[in-house]
Amino acid sequence: MLNFQKVIIALVMFFVFAGLSNGQEKAVEKVVKADVPAVAKGEFEVKVTPMAAEPNVGDEKIGRLAIEKTFTGGLVGSSKGQMLGSQSETEPGKGGYVAMERFVGTLDGMKGAFMLQHNGTMDTSGYVMDISVVPGTGEGQLKGITGKFVIIIEGKKHSYRFEYSLPKQK
Repeated sequence: MLNFQKVIIALVMFFVFAGLSNGQEKAVEKVVKADVPAVAKGEFEVKVTPMAAEPNVGDEKIGRLAIEKTFTGGLVGSSKGQMLGSQSETEPGKGGYVAMERFVGTLDGMKGAFMLQHNGTMDTSGYVMDISVVPGTGEGQLKGITGKFVIIIEGKKHSYRFEYSLPKQK
């Protein structure tokens, strides 16, 4: 494996396993009323697998990884996706990633699927992660979903806070 690929894997693992806790509560709040933002909370396990570079695709300084997650709590199900990441060769601890993943399962008891889009950066002052539902990707009972997803990491435990809205049922 190229040395740079090892660095990318280290960067991704740093994002995945670093302390990103924002001190959010641990309980799962249920949907009270449609069109009112709701909050789902729970835990997830993540598996990150390096993917081989493809000839004539991208740049060797951009690492590509497969991601798989299993969710419990307000979200019950799994997701699969891909992540691209890179980090500075001259300034350790600085880098970024983008990712897309598709969740399939239930959200507070409602069955369906949706896509999440990630955009993250890190530097010596910390992390900035923006994770949102991709518009128009909701399926089943989650059709029309919008929302923001926050990853919380305490030690090796991964949890989430998912603030979402759904259109009123007709």
